[in-house]
Amino acid sequence: MAVKEYKVHETSLVGDNVKIGDGTRIWQFCNIMDGVEIGENCNIGMNVFMETGVKIGNHVTIKNNISIYSGVECEDDTFLGPNCVFTNVLTPRSFISRKNEFKKTIVHKGASLGANCTIVCGHDIGRYAMVGSGAVVTKNVPDYTLVVGNPARKLGYVCECGERIHADADGDYTCSRCGKKYRMLGERLTEVE
Repeated sequence: MAVKEYKVHETSLVGDNVKIGDGTRIWQFCNIMDGVEIGENCNIGMNVFMETGVKIGNHVTIKNNISIYSGVECEDDTFLGPNCVFTNVLTPRSFISRKNEFKKTIVHKGASLGANCTIVCGHDIGRYAMVGSGAVVTKNVPDYTLVVGNPARKLGYVCECGERIHADADGDYTCSRCGKKYRMLGERLTEVE
């Protein structure tokens, strides 16, 4: 059996039943509870807390000071900016146990969450979507959509590479940075093959 090659800083706590992929780095003062799954080549910044049941894909960047609670999944290639916030209960009370009411939140492949944004539980962030710094997400964010503000509202669309894209005269979208092409299908932006 191959030996796992990952790094955990000596000041971090990692539960006994945690899966960590090759190439992943976990920096200072992190607390990773039992039952967490972390993929390959992830970078987990200082002072990150992950609660039991959290799933992190491959090539995920999690910046400093983030708590990720049960019910949150981050797919491959996602980016969580410093101090972003997740919740997992809609009506919390310290004197009432609501663990049976945890809501699932999925940050889909390639999505980016800006610094200090808040993701209210039960709302998914679409593929390659971008949530602006300080935004408060209170509903699902579609693929390739840029949202900002409180509550978060659509400002436009972004390419897979992160560049803002705009419709041309034919209603198609082409990225000026990487050349990828997109088209609206109904209410959703999709990449043209």
